[in-house]
Amino acid sequence: MALKPEQSPSPTSPADLVTESRRRLAERLAALRRDRGWTLDQAAERTGVSRASLSKLEKAQMSPTFDVLLKLGLGFGLSPVALLAGAGVGGATGRRSITRAGEGTDYISPNYEHRVLAAELSHKAMLPFVTVVRARSLDDYEDWDRHESEDFLYVLKGELTLHTEHYAPERLGPGDSTYMDGRMGHAMVSESDSDAVVLWVSAT
Repeated sequence: MALKPEQSPSPTSPADLVTESRRRLAERLAALRRDRGWTLDQAAERTGVSRASLSKLEKAQMSPTFDVLLKLGLGFGLSPVALLAGAGVGGATGRRSITRAGEGTDYISPNYEHRVLAAELSHKAMLPFVTVVRARSLDDYEDWDRHESEDFLYVLKGELTLHTEHYAPERLGPGDSTYMDGRMGHAMVSESDSDAVVLWVSAT
């Protein structure tokens, strides 16, 4: 995995990782919808995600944007982390979660590789990820990323350019950070020889 550079390279290609991530999410969504007895039309109405998109997701034909993950989680009554992880612990007071190096729940998309931290906790006020930025050009994006959250990003490794629809592009390196409104269109592009890695925290 790109998040553990000390390991020997895996023979699995990035395309294979995306396919596997889509397959796991497809099975999860189909099971959730089946358990609730919902048709695709009913699931679309409850989540705000179109029937066509839901059908493609359940057939593992597309990767959802972060905004779509938020909508799916809200519609199914789960946090995006619980949606991806398949389980969650309720919101007891005094709870704590430790994620060891190399642990976490992975979600792979064509432009990002997210490792979800504290994955076993549901109903969190914030969603922490370690994210590998795979995109190398704005042309890798079909559209801006947008989602209903405020985001904090801290660059851990490599360099990237942060593109946003209301501001000029900014080059960020290790130790640089940004706080932004996730509803504003945005996209990150790795600029260094190796993929940039960021700590990404979303508050929903």
